[in-house]
Amino acid sequence: MATVAYGEHGGIMLKGEFESSKEIYKLMPGFIPEPFGYGRYKAKGTVTYFYLSEFVDMDVTSAPEPVEFTSKLAKLHKTSHSPTGKFGFHVTTCDGKMAHTVEWEESWAVFFRKLLIGVCKLDLETNGPWPELERATEQVATKVVPRLLGALQAEGRQIKPCIIHGDLWEGNLGINAETGDVLIYDAGSYYAHNEMELGHWRAEFSSHLRSRIYTRRYLRNYPAAEPVEEFDDRNRLYSIKSSINYSAGHPGNVMRQTAYNNMCYLCEKYAPIDGIDEYDPQKDPSITGARIIVHEGLV
Repeated sequence: MATVAYGEHGGIMLKGEFESSKEIYKLMPGFIPEPFGYGRYKAKGTVTYFYLSEFVDMDVTSAPEPVEFTSKLAKLHKTSHSPTGKFGFHVTTCDGKMAHTVEWEESWAVFFRKLLIGVCKLDLETNGPWPELERATEQVATKVVPRLLGALQAEGRQIKPCIIHGDLWEGNLGINAETGDVLIYDAGSYYAHNEMELGHWRAEFSSHLRSRIYTRRYLRNYPAAEPVEEFDDRNRLYSIKSSINYSAGHPGNVMRQTAYNNMCYLCEKYAPIDGIDEYDPQKDPSITGARIIVHEGLV
């Protein structure tokens, strides 16, 4: 299958997908279409890049079988090993159109803070200023992240940097029409805390994967990190990156409000601050079940 993108940013996107797919394919060749190549067309005119991969006829409408899907995903996370022993990736990758900040870091809290700040900056450029959101973002980045994610590597605790897909929702997985096996594609990977992968499933653009059965089945294969009781708060934090990323790519979308509301929740619990709103459970899709219908191919 050939994917084409235009301009230098298109080249970054497709190179990131190619390098991500290579890493995943080396570990689990039956879990992602085989990547063949990446490059730039020689033809003059508009700068155009391509990514070539194996063509697989897929059903992209059916829900993946929870046991198979989550066991394969957990296996990918468990068997991967960061080449540096750190969190990050060797090339820039993207979540939809938005570039990740992926410089290598020993601290997951430091890596995630930079990742979050990077995508929040893109959101401000797209959607304009919002003083309360900016204040909440600063508090989450400087107070909540060190507290909530710093605990993962404190008091002798360790977490392993795992390769993650990086944009894993229903739009980037399918069922092989010939074998019935679940497949993932359109990866924007980096080495992360494995639970980061599950943050996407909490976001409004997800449908099947928002069912609790997927997270529960995954955790049977790869148990939550210590402190276990803070798993849901970490999941909420990770989902903020997904929501803000979507907002940055879709101006005016409601997911900016969702991200802000989740920031308010985490600030109230871990680092109270004046000048932001109270958390509103009626604006929390994990409670209301609200979701958006995705028409574009990129999230």
